[in-house]
Amino acid sequence: MSPADADQGAVPLRRTPRQARSRARLALVLRAAERVLVAEGVEALTTTRVAAEAEVSVGSLYQYLPDRDALIDALAAGYFARIEAAMDDLVRAAATERWEDPVGVLLDAFAGIYRTEHGFRALWFGSGLTERTRAADREHKRRMADGVRRVLLALDMADDDEALAGAGHA
Repeated sequence: MSPADADQGAVPLRRTPRQARSRARLALVLRAAERVLVAEGVEALTTTRVAAEAEVSVGSLYQYLPDRDALIDALAAGYFARIEAAMDDLVRAAATERWEDPVGVLLDAFAGIYRTEHGFRALWFGSGLTERTRAADREHKRRMADGVRRVLLALDMADDDEALAGAGHA
């Protein structure tokens, strides 16, 4: 998660970091959380373990992230933001390029992301999702469906009708 994600309310932070030093500390904690998640699994993702990995006090971590669920939610928000940014890039590319195999382009792009986002896989397959993250995932899927709609429109492969507009809201 970037500090901008935190500022936009993507994650319930106890306190929003305002100074560069505080934003850097939060980013350090989240990188440490991801390392723990990838190396040891979601079970090991505790505030105490993450603070130790980040080499900060638990109190410092608690200034921003009140509990384990907030850590999970923050990591998930970062993954969603990166995946949605990739979709936005694909929409822009579709507006200026012609793709022989649009489905293949999308599948290749997202398969590449899932191969490199080890924390994302560890979180989703580790059964550690919070209710807030599950709700955020439903919204994320709607935004991704809308991204596919925008790609189809950019490639002039579909009409922007009610059926296409509603596909992501079923």
